[in-house]
Amino acid sequence: MTERLTAGEICTRSVTIAFRHTPIIGASRLMRENHVGCLVVVDEMAGMRVVVGVLTDRDIVTAVVAPALDMEGLRVEDVMTTDLVTAREDDSFIDLVRAMRRKGVRRVPVVGAQGELVGMVSLDDVLVILAEEIGMLVDAIDSEGKRERQMRR
Repeated sequence: MTERLTAGEICTRSVTIAFRHTPIIGASRLMRENHVGCLVVVDEMAGMRVVVGVLTDRDIVTAVVAPALDMEGLRVEDVMTTDLVTAREDDSFIDLVRAMRRKGVRRVPVVGAQGELVGMVSLDDVLVILAEEIGMLVDAIDSEGKRERQMRR
């Protein structure tokens, strides 16, 4: 990691994807099989997977299960979120966190220069980074106390 963390450095590069035409039942199975709560919806364009939406387990529950819709004919495109929050690979960690807070999202797809999927950053990833930073601050406080005790002997 560099001193200036970027979305590309902290993102998970292995992302479970779906396509617009994927049946909702199939998308639900993908989530279960891969132990994820979110699928990035992509279109294949010029050999790249371009992010076009996100489908979360919450989307399925609130848009399909709660209103008791028949899942048989539903596709990912019928339920997915298209008002996307994405981060560019070179966006700073702080800009990423600000975007998550401002838009109220827990997961952000990370894209390359042409909108192609690069990875995913989740709130869990952010918390791990922050925990490491807090740990370093605690170490600094501890070191200061040790240094002072040695100087005052």
